[in-house]
Amino acid sequence: MSLPPSAANNLPLPQWAYVPGDSAEAAADYATLALAKAQVPSSFRGYVPARHPALRYGMALNDRGYFWESQEILETVWAAAPQGGRERFLLRACILIATANLRLRMQKSHAAARLLNEALDELKALGLRKATAAGDGFADGFPTERLAALLAAKLARPQLGKTDWVAFAAVSRV
Repeated sequence: MSLPPSAANNLPLPQWAYVPGDSAEAAADYATLALAKAQVPSSFRGYVPARHPALRYGMALNDRGYFWESQEILETVWAAAPQGGRERFLLRACILIATANLRLRMQKSHAAARLLNEALDELKALGLRKATAAGDGFADGFPTERLAALLAAKLARPQLGKTDWVAFAAVSRV
């Protein structure tokens, strides 16, 4: 689900990619992230629409290397997702992947592997949940099997490195 900026409702990219502990930037670009967070309702009814601009923006941020920012936006969407809904599993997996990507950037490969394993567990749990009749939800059309296969392939490597980060677009291409 890689999206051009126009598909993410023309939300601007953050001024920089925040990396905790990096002294180059004092803080994250909270003002830019607030624009996307403001589009998230207090709660979604029934499911999280796959085309919701904040969701698409969070996914696009990850694919552009803004891992911490992606996690922040996806957590906001997750918090508004219906309790017990399928999207919560997929969103949690995506949050874990963005966090793992950040850990890879920070050269913490063991932490990244643990997070990718947790994401894979979330995808497996999602696979056990019955699809809804709506069909417009984030979890309804997302290629979870391809994402799970990609994570498993990454985890089969003896050591993960900075270049092993996971882009959601990698599984969305047919």
